[in-house]
Amino acid sequence: DSQKKNRFIFDGYPRSLSQAKNLNLLLDESNQKIDLIFFLNVNKDVIIKRIEKRKKLENRSDDDLNIILKRYDTYMETTKPVLEYYSKNPNFHEIDGALEIDQITNKIDAFLNV
Repeated sequence: DSQKKNRFIFDGYPRSLSQAKNLNLLLDESNQKIDLIFFLNVNKDVIIKRIEKRKKLENRSDDDLNIILKRYDTYMETTKPVLEYYSKNPNFHEIDGALEIDQITNKIDAFLNV
């Protein structure tokens, strides 16, 4: 299907401002553009509750709360400039990541006109 050619989804990328700027250069060189940008915003309290629930349900050894919170802080620190950079784009959409999965899916589908 020709409508699906040259379509990409970047999940968790770019994570730094330099990566975002390099991505824009590559897209410009290949005459491509970013159609939609989604930021699933989840606050720290929700993340803590989800990790604690997942740890109980799945008994995952990598769900150490202190490690996760350090990773969250690092992520937010390095990602904040990327969010500020892309938030100026009219195709930037912030979605409440604390919603249920089907609610998030419905919001994204609405932007994709699915």
